[in-house]
Amino acid sequence: MAKPVIFHNPLYELLRSERVDEFNERKAAGEATEGLLSGGDFRGLDLRNLDADGLDLRDGYFRGADLRGIDFRKTNIEGASFCQAQISGCYFPIEVPSEEIRLSIDLGIRIRYHNR
Repeated sequence: MAKPVIFHNPLYELLRSERVDEFNERKAAGEATEGLLSGGDFRGLDLRNLDADGLDLRDGYFRGADLRGIDFRKTNIEGASFCQAQISGCYFPIEVPSEEIRLSIDLGIRIRYHNR
Protein backbone atom coordinates (compact mmCIF):
# COMPACT_ATOMS: atom_id res chain seq x y z
CA MET A 1 0.00 0.00 0.00
CA ALA A 2 1.41 3.34 -1.07
CA LYS A 3 1.58 6.22 1.37
CA PRO A 4 -0.73 9.16 0.63
CA VAL A 5 0.99 11.95 -1.24
CA ILE A 6 0.79 15.71 -0.93
CA PHE A 7 1.13 16.96 -4.49
CA HIS A 8 2.33 20.35 -5.62
CA ASN A 9 -0.09 21.26 -8.37
CA PRO A 10 -2.64 24.09 -8.38
CA LEU A 11 -5.81 21.98 -8.46
CA TYR A 12 -4.71 19.68 -5.67
CA GLU A 13 -3.65 22.67 -3.59
CA LEU A 14 -7.14 24.18 -4.02
CA LEU A 15 -8.64 21.05 -2.47
CA ARG A 16 -6.03 20.98 0.30
CA SER A 17 -7.01 24.54 1.19
CA GLU A 18 -10.72 23.56 0.99
CA ARG A 19 -11.42 25.95 -1.89
CA VAL A 20 -13.84 23.47 -3.44
CA ASP A 21 -15.92 26.02 -5.37
CA GLU A 22 -12.83 27.38 -7.12
CA PHE A 23 -11.69 23.82 -7.91
CA ASN A 24 -15.12 23.07 -9.41
CA GLU A 25 -15.02 26.24 -11.52
CA ARG A 26 -11.60 25.44 -12.93
CA LYS A 27 -12.61 21.83 -13.61
CA ALA A 28 -15.80 23.02 -15.37
CA ALA A 29 -13.70 25.43 -17.46
CA GLY A 30 -11.79 22.42 -18.79
CA GLU A 31 -8.64 22.48 -16.70
CA ALA A 32 -7.15 18.99 -16.81
CA THR A 33 -7.42 16.90 -13.65
CA GLU A 34 -6.23 13.62 -15.10
CA GLY A 35 -3.44 12.05 -13.08
CA LEU A 36 -3.24 14.96 -10.63
CA LEU A 37 -5.21 13.58 -7.66
CA SER A 38 -4.64 9.82 -7.63
CA GLY A 39 -3.05 8.71 -4.35
CA GLY A 40 -3.58 12.09 -2.75
CA ASP A 41 -3.78 12.87 0.94
CA PHE A 42 -7.21 14.36 1.72
CA ARG A 43 -7.22 13.67 5.48
CA GLY A 44 -9.61 15.77 7.52
CA LEU A 45 -10.58 18.08 4.66
CA ASP A 46 -14.05 19.56 4.13
CA LEU A 47 -14.74 18.61 0.52
CA ARG A 48 -18.52 19.02 0.54
CA ASN A 49 -19.90 20.18 -2.82
CA LEU A 50 -16.95 18.68 -4.72
CA ASP A 51 -17.79 17.91 -8.34
CA ALA A 52 -16.19 14.47 -8.39
CA ASP A 53 -17.60 13.49 -11.79
CA GLY A 54 -14.80 11.92 -13.84
CA LEU A 55 -12.08 12.42 -11.22
CA ASP A 56 -9.41 9.79 -10.62
CA LEU A 57 -9.18 9.50 -6.83
CA ARG A 58 -7.65 6.01 -6.83
CA ASP A 59 -5.70 5.24 -3.69
CA GLY A 60 -6.81 8.51 -2.09
CA TYR A 61 -6.67 8.82 1.69
CA PHE A 62 -9.83 10.46 3.10
CA ARG A 63 -9.51 9.70 6.83
CA GLY A 64 -11.85 11.96 8.78
CA ALA A 65 -12.76 14.02 5.70
CA ASP A 66 -16.20 15.63 5.33
CA LEU A 67 -17.51 14.22 2.06
CA ARG A 68 -21.22 14.65 2.71
CA GLY A 69 -23.33 14.78 -0.42
CA ILE A 70 -20.59 14.03 -2.97
CA ASP A 71 -21.59 11.97 -5.99
CA PHE A 72 -18.80 9.43 -6.59
CA ARG A 73 -20.78 7.35 -9.13
CA LYS A 74 -18.55 8.40 -12.04
CA THR A 75 -15.36 8.69 -9.98
CA ASN A 76 -12.57 6.14 -9.78
CA ILE A 77 -12.19 5.48 -6.04
CA GLU A 78 -10.58 2.05 -6.27
CA GLY A 79 -8.04 1.66 -3.49
CA ALA A 80 -9.26 4.76 -1.63
CA SER A 81 -9.65 4.66 2.15
CA PHE A 82 -12.57 6.43 3.85
CA CYS A 83 -11.76 5.65 7.49
CA GLN A 84 -13.94 7.77 9.81
CA ALA A 85 -15.02 10.00 6.89
CA GLN A 86 -18.45 11.62 6.92
CA ILE A 87 -20.31 10.17 3.92
CA SER A 88 -23.96 10.99 4.60
CA GLY A 89 -25.77 11.57 1.32
CA CYS A 90 -22.92 10.29 -0.87
CA TYR A 91 -23.44 8.18 -3.95
CA PHE A 92 -20.85 5.49 -4.65
CA PRO A 93 -20.12 3.50 -7.83
CA ILE A 94 -22.51 0.57 -8.28
CA GLU A 95 -19.48 -1.76 -8.47
CA VAL A 96 -18.68 -1.00 -4.82
CA PRO A 97 -20.86 -3.06 -2.45
CA SER A 98 -22.23 -1.34 0.64
CA GLU A 99 -20.32 -3.70 2.95
CA GLU A 100 -17.07 -2.59 1.26
CA ILE A 101 -17.92 1.04 2.05
CA ARG A 102 -18.80 0.16 5.65
CA LEU A 103 -15.50 -1.69 6.12
CA SER A 104 -13.62 1.27 4.71
CA ILE A 105 -15.42 3.70 7.07
CA ASP A 106 -15.01 1.48 10.14
CA LEU A 107 -11.64 -0.17 9.57
CA GLY A 108 -9.94 1.91 6.89
CA ILE A 109 -9.70 -0.86 4.29
CA ARG A 110 -9.06 0.20 0.73
CA ILE A 111 -12.10 0.15 -1.57
CA ARG A 112 -12.26 -2.81 -3.95
CA TYR A 113 -14.52 -2.90 -6.99
CA HIS A 114 -16.69 -5.96 -7.67
CA ASN A 115 -18.35 -7.03 -10.95
CA ARG A 116 -16.33 -4.65 -13.06
